[in-house]
Amino acid sequence: MKKKYLVHLTPEEREQLTELVSKGKAAAYKIKHANVLLNVDAHQGPNWSDEQAAEAFSCAPRTIFSLRQRFVEQGLEAAVGRKKQDRPSREPILDDEKEARLIQLAGSEPPPGQARWTLRLLASELVALGMVESISPPTVMRVLKKQAEAESVDRLGDSTRAKC
Repeated sequence: MKKKYLVHLTPEEREQLTELVSKGKAAAYKIKHANVLLNVDAHQGPNWSDEQAAEAFSCAPRTIFSLRQRFVEQGLEAAVGRKKQDRPSREPILDDEKEARLIQLAGSEPPPGQARWTLRLLASELVALGMVESISPPTVMRVLKKQAEAESVDRLGDSTRAKC
């Protein structure tokens, strides 16, 4: 069967991949991708089939096909690196406006009968206010922690300024 995407490495690309493999300082997947490209090279390499390369590098033939395709269509950097996601994996639960409202709520008086705001109380209050459908206490904690870190950086920045 004729291969749809033939890898033809230039001498510079071959040298770059060989250096990446020989140094061994890159991420394991990058070294593996470099090795695959060196071995499926139809120009100067052994020109392995997808099945041979898949067996040698312990992956699926489809992975080798995808790697060839990415090299031909997008170039060396795209083939050696990871495939970029088209979209974020998940929409954030709280946008900036809702985060600001949470911080404002955490700084306000706790509900009657409570000595202070807890993460669980804040989470249930956000749901009760209709700001979110559901939210976990750890998510509330991350938002508050992010805010506290930002405030401490602001304070450090002010204290390190030279007085004129």
